[in-house]
Amino acid sequence: MNQNEAQETKKEKYVISISLGSSKRDARGFMLLGDAHIILERRGTDGDMRKAEELLRYYDGKADAIGLGGTDLYLVAGDRRYIFAESAKLLQQVKNTPVLDGSGLKNTLERMAIRYLSDNGFIDFSDKKVLLVCAVDRFGMAEALVQKKSDVMFGDMIYGLGMNIPIYSLNALNRWASVLVPVITKLPVKWMYPTGEKQDEHVVRHPEYFLKSDIIAGDFLLIKRFMPSRLDGKIIITNTVTHEDRERLKAAGIKMLITTTPCLQGRSFGTNVLEAAIVAAYGKSRALRPDEYEECITKYDIVPSIEYLQ
Repeated sequence: MNQNEAQETKKEKYVISISLGSSKRDARGFMLLGDAHIILERRGTDGDMRKAEELLRYYDGKADAIGLGGTDLYLVAGDRRYIFAESAKLLQQVKNTPVLDGSGLKNTLERMAIRYLSDNGFIDFSDKKVLLVCAVDRFGMAEALVQKKSDVMFGDMIYGLGMNIPIYSLNALNRWASVLVPVITKLPVKWMYPTGEKQDEHVVRHPEYFLKSDIIAGDFLLIKRFMPSRLDGKIIITNTVTHEDRERLKAAGIKMLITTTPCLQGRSFGTNVLEAAIVAAYGKSRALRPDEYEECITKYDIVPSIEYLQ
C-alpha cells in the first residue's frame, strides 16, 4: 500500500468543542472511530459569549464538526423541545459546519450506558437510591434509571434553581418542566448552569441528598460544585472528568467512577465532543437521528469507562 492509499484508508477529521466553561479545562486528544482518526480539541471562553461567537465564526468551515459546551441548545419538557435563546444566537454564527450540543447522545448513549452497566453486572440498579442532579437535559438517563427500578430523586429544582423541592417521579418532573422550561430557556444560561469561573467554585448545597444516595448521576460540573467533601462508598455516573477531578473524587471517598463517554488520554470529554466526533466520522453535515447514533455506538463499541477509585 502506497502513502496515498494509506491516507485514504485512514481519514483524519478535526473536531473542536467551544465551551462557555472555564478555559482551565481546555484539552486536546484523539480517538479512532472506524477508519476515521478524530483530532479533538476543547476551547473554553470563561463565560464570554462574544468570544464564543468569534470562535464559532472562525472554525465554521474549518472543522468537520463543532461541539457546543457549557450550555444546552435545547431542554425537553414532555413531548416539546425548547431552544435556549442565547444558544440560538450562537448557532447563527455557523453556516457550514454541523454544531452538536450532546443532546443526541444524552438521549441514546446514556440510556444504553445504564443498560450496559446493568446487563453486564457492574451495577444492580433495582432499589438503589439515585440522585440525578438535573434531569431535564438528561431525560434518556432519567428514563433508563426508572426502567431499572431505581429509587430516583431528580434535583433540578434544588441544584438548577436553588429551591429545596425534590422531585421523585417522571410525571412530577414533566409537570414542573412544562411550567418552568419555557421561561428558563428565555433567560441567560448562567442563571441555571455555571459558566466561566463559577465552574471552579465549590458551594455545598443540600448535602443530605448526596449523602443518602447510593449513586450520584448527571452533569459533573453540578456534582462538583454542590457535593459535600466526603462521599464515602458512593458511585458517580457522569462525564467530562479531568485527572484533577478524578483525584478529588478519590480523596472524597468515591468508590466507583463511571463516565458515559470513554476516557481518552487521561480524561473524559463531554457528550458534545463525542457527538461531534461521531457526526464527523459518519460524514454527515447534520445531527444524526437516534437510530443512527445507536448504530454508531454499537458499531464503534462505545461503552462506559469504569474505574474503582478505592
